[in-house]
Amino acid sequence: MLHSSVNRFTKHTSATIKFLIIPPMTFLAIDIGNTRLKWAMYDAPRPGAALLAHGAEFLEHIERLAEGPWSKLPAPRHMLGCVVAGETARRRVHDQMELMLGWELEPKWVVPSVQEAGVTNGYEHPLRLGADRWVAMIGARNHILQRGIERPLIVVMVGTAVTVDALDARGNFLGGLILPGHGIMLRALESGTAGLHVPTGSVTPFPQNTSDALTSGGTYAIAGAVERTYQHLYLHCSMEPACVMAGGAGWKMVPSMTRPFELVDNLIFEGLLVMAQQRWG
Repeated sequence: MLHSSVNRFTKHTSATIKFLIIPPMTFLAIDIGNTRLKWAMYDAPRPGAALLAHGAEFLEHIERLAEGPWSKLPAPRHMLGCVVAGETARRRVHDQMELMLGWELEPKWVVPSVQEAGVTNGYEHPLRLGADRWVAMIGARNHILQRGIERPLIVVMVGTAVTVDALDARGNFLGGLILPGHGIMLRALESGTAGLHVPTGSVTPFPQNTSDALTSGGTYAIAGAVERTYQHLYLHCSMEPACVMAGGAGWKMVPSMTRPFELVDNLIFEGLLVMAQQRWG
């Protein structure tokens, strides 16, 4: 089983600033998820650019950015973000940039399109595809193409929700699955089952207590969704797919996967860099 971690980003609310002299073509990437806002500043809007600074804040603490980690940064030249938490969170980020810091740049936010950066959107209504899924697919395809081989691809995002998306070797997005993440599964069972309030257990082949049964059930449900998508894509393309996994809870799936995969923690940022190059590179 192949798995690796690429540029692991902090899971806490602290930030890392690598140096103070920032090149003029700096690019700020922002990923606003359901729980946290993650950000990264690079020396240029292109894949392979040097990481200058990065950090994360829980959504309830967005207002700390201007007086905290962003106060140490010069205004970036360009900014591109991916948001799934809604318009309110995006507006709060704008306020930090414009009202608190006075940055004179036009924030850009990803809107899924019919085609971008080598990926064709096969969703029935392309604009209704989640921005995070779109960016992750673009990042994952670019990640695989760096090896020079076009392959079918499964992109798995494991977070509050789980998405399992399939692309053929030419970058056509064929469709994907959405299912609840570990936390939602457990909360749903607790709220719908009398007396079921147990701590998180371990993943085992044959659970012998309720905690392990719940944790194993959720983990195997996600692994099973990936396996079924793998089978469908293999039959459709007559070629073994590559599998890229990302998301804050991706590491929990490592021991339970049945197919080779690569764990890429900063996949959204990789996608944003590819899209930024299309705009400003």
